[in-house]
Amino acid sequence: MPKDEMTAEGAVDPRVALRRTLECLVGAAFTEGNAITVLRNGDEIFPAMLDAIRGAEHSVDLMTFVYWKGWPAREFAEALEDRARAGLRVRVLIDALGGRLIEDGLVDAMKDAGVDVHWFRKPLHKSPFKQNHRGHRKLLVVDEVIGFTGGVGIAEEWGGDARDEREWRDTHFRVEGPAVDGLAAAFVQDWAETGRPLYDERSRFPAQPTPGDAIVQVVRGSASIGWDDIHTVWYVLIRSAQERIRLQTAYFSPDSALVRALKEAVERGVQVDVLLPGPHADKRVTQLASEATYAEVEDAGVQIWNFQPSMMHAKVMVVDGAAALVGSSNVNRRSLDHDEEVAMVVIDQPTVDLLEQHFLEDLERSRRIELTRWEDRRLRQRLLERAVRPIRRWL
Repeated sequence: MPKDEMTAEGAVDPRVALRRTLECLVGAAFTEGNAITVLRNGDEIFPAMLDAIRGAEHSVDLMTFVYWKGWPAREFAEALEDRARAGLRVRVLIDALGGRLIEDGLVDAMKDAGVDVHWFRKPLHKSPFKQNHRGHRKLLVVDEVIGFTGGVGIAEEWGGDARDEREWRDTHFRVEGPAVDGLAAAFVQDWAETGRPLYDERSRFPAQPTPGDAIVQVVRGSASIGWDDIHTVWYVLIRSAQERIRLQTAYFSPDSALVRALKEAVERGVQVDVLLPGPHADKRVTQLASEATYAEVEDAGVQIWNFQPSMMHAKVMVVDGAAALVGSSNVNRRSLDHDEEVAMVVIDQPTVDLLEQHFLEDLERSRRIELTRWEDRRLRQRLLERAVRPIRRWL
């Protein structure tokens, strides 16, 4: 065994073991030589994405679930229009349900400028079996060599720096290197479903540079019956933990397998902290689905925290300070069973350290759910939790 796969004590490096476990169970190899930039909240995320679009020389591919209103929606449209007028291939894929609140006139303006805009799974245009399966991936690929993914939508709700309820908390990655191919493939997979060519004479497949040291696996989740790859990644990361799990997600309604994995982690002595939306949750019904799990996981020793300043929309997990996951997937049945998702597993110490630092800073602005207090919650709250149980798998 190569020396770099061994610890000082002669044991297999747990990061190597995690890598091989995920590669074997997911069937997607990690790539090396990637450069990752962690972007926190709209003040960092939007300028980075817009700069990349404005600097594009060949192509821009954007897929999003949310494309709503406000200055980000207009600025992105203007940047995309500018690149299309310059003769670049600009493709935009918007989920037909998630983008239903888009500002009037933006789609027509983009199309008039030459942007190739399509709606993903437009109602009544697809089989009724697909209506509940949405395109939840958030992807931007520029010139085939710069990629972005994470949790952010194109709307004013994500502006700012999570200072108050008007500025949502989120995390996005900017990546360069071989991992960009995985993001590009995730876009093309859903683009082809609209009836557009999988690739054409304008498509380019450049050799990817290796500008950094990050080891990255890109995982795609697609609507299906049964277990999918995103589910596998969450499960393996939780099962691999030996010291601590830092998990933050917008919607938390895990199935029995993930609940059991979290309980077993605590039994192994792992400290498990789960950070969820608090008083500014965007959807009360999905928060009720989360709250229905509080007593069970808190009783097992999982610590639940509610973020106080604004809506917590990030989808991040850091395991043992050694590996991290960032992407579009929440820890709920909708992400795991119904929607098109994408996630990146990253083994890169500077990236992991920064994500853990961000998590701890978020905890300072959060309130822990105390089990004894939670068990004394009002009857009305208990009844509401029970009411959402039958529909949890669709939330």
